[in-house]
Amino acid sequence: MDIILKYFPDITEEQKKQFAALYDLYTEWNAKINVISRKDIENLYEHHVLHSLGIARVIQFRAGSRIMDLGTGGGFPGIPLAILFPEVHFHLVDSIGKKVRVATEVASAIGLKNVTFRHARAEEEKQTFDFVVSRAVMPLADLIKIIKKNISVKQQNALPNGLICLKGGELEHEAMPFKHKTVMHNLSDEFEEEFFKTKKVVYVTV
Repeated sequence: MDIILKYFPDITEEQKKQFAALYDLYTEWNAKINVISRKDIENLYEHHVLHSLGIARVIQFRAGSRIMDLGTGGGFPGIPLAILFPEVHFHLVDSIGKKVRVATEVASAIGLKNVTFRHARAEEEKQTFDFVVSRAVMPLADLIKIIKKNISVKQQNALPNGLICLKGGELEHEAMPFKHKTVMHNLSDEFEEEFFKTKKVVYVTV
């Protein structure tokens, strides 16, 4: 939990409580339904929560924004972002029902009011949003093809609406077809931990 306060020292007492509750909740749920690798659960705050919050280093979503988290799994990056931005609505979608259940139960246990959930394939979700966020679910080209229909034409944030995803490794080739619309942010510029050395936030206007 200290690692969250290190980079986000201004969070409220309520947000501190919500972030602090995540460890026990995910440990308990993970024992029943595997949403995080068993070996990785002790790194929950660094590898999952802080990683998710890397998106907040690229954009501060304005109150009233609507964000879809595609392929949320157990709730990443959607749940940490929903804690950080209580005035923003997050819609978490995953095709695996039991993972959606974990995310739903965790959000309910910490009293998150700004999240909704859907067990569905990305292609089935027809609502529109300011941004789609995602954590390394598929290659950029496939992701953009699927989420184009979900991006609202109405703009209300500092960045134009689009896709913001967390990815790692070599992405130049993958981003090539969208190079005029893509900005890559190295999380190693934001977070000093070794884990973030190869991690990036990739923003694509759609």
